[in-house]
Amino acid sequence: MLRVLIVDDEPLAHDVLAHHCRAEPDIAIVAHCLNAAEALAQLETSAVDLMFLDIRMPLFGGLDLLRGLRAPPLTIIVSAHHEHALDGFELDVVDYLVKPVSAKRFQAALGKVRRRMAERPVVGQESPDDLVLKVDRALRRFRLDEISCFEAQGNFVNAVGDWGAALATVTLKNLSELLPADRFVRIHRSYIINRDRIVEQHHDKVRLSDGRVIPIGRSYRDVRLLK
Repeated sequence: MLRVLIVDDEPLAHDVLAHHCRAEPDIAIVAHCLNAAEALAQLETSAVDLMFLDIRMPLFGGLDLLRGLRAPPLTIIVSAHHEHALDGFELDVVDYLVKPVSAKRFQAALGKVRRRMAERPVVGQESPDDLVLKVDRALRRFRLDEISCFEAQGNFVNAVGDWGAALATVTLKNLSELLPADRFVRIHRSYIINRDRIVEQHHDKVRLSDGRVIPIGRSYRDVRLLK
């Protein structure tokens, strides 16, 4: 069952999304929130798999909510405005729907959500230092301390480490939810890096111990990366 939270200050938007959700047998609406503050309180007490999120709301906006969440659920932006699409995708939202949302467009976005959930990686049970990812139709075990960074490649992630690179069938969003936050940090819509591999941090980039220079996205530049 897909547990859904709808966050929008317009009651009509809630009605439209709820109507689309009722047509899907595997969706359960956890709650309706009229602003980001209500959503934050709901997320602290409820398990949510997917959030439909408006951008322009009273108190503070949807993108501010996303930036403030340490481990946000999968999120679909639903907005009457096109101009925030880039900011949304920098925060790795699953999709960006423009109001009014048609049933066809809603189902296409849900398809993306289900693919992401099916691609979730598995953390090795023997040791929290292991990560199991699907590579070339086979499962492969990686040691986290041997990884320098992860780079998004569409619906795949390129894992880069001491052994070279491997293209894994997983999204960066799903990967970020399972990596230990004290050791790995997202610094760009396309990059997660190993904190222990950072040798220099600048305003807009970092240099890793293997010589790689990784850009820091605008939404991540206030984070202190070096411990």
